[in-house]
Amino acid sequence: MKLWLGGALACGARHLINGGFGRWLGGGFAWATRTVTVGGCLRMGLVVEALALEVKGALDLRPSIATGIPGGFTTVSADALYFASLVGQQARVAAGLYRVGSVVPSLATLSTGSWLTRGSFT
Repeated sequence: MKLWLGGALACGARHLINGGFGRWLGGGFAWATRTVTVGGCLRMGLVVEALALEVKGALDLRPSIATGIPGGFTTVSADALYFASLVGQQARVAAGLYRVGSVVPSLATLSTGSWLTRGSFT
């Protein structure tokens, strides 16, 4: 699978999640963006650790699996746009809380995914 194909599949998944959250929760807070960002970080931790530890698959699949899919699924630009929108609305406290609420869970889920994978291969 080529890198672009993994990214295209992931973009489609992100679009479905965005639409679903929009219908379910309505406007307001960017729950869909948060879900795909944090979920993508968890997946990245799981996949990259598995590739590093055990998977002996073809080298040409690794960029698509480890980069194309998570890169197409997560959306740093949408996250940054929501942050900038809050700053533009003079909602600096909300913007700061949003930024911390994006970075901390993303790092935590990436580390958790990596930790879970290491534990399953030992």
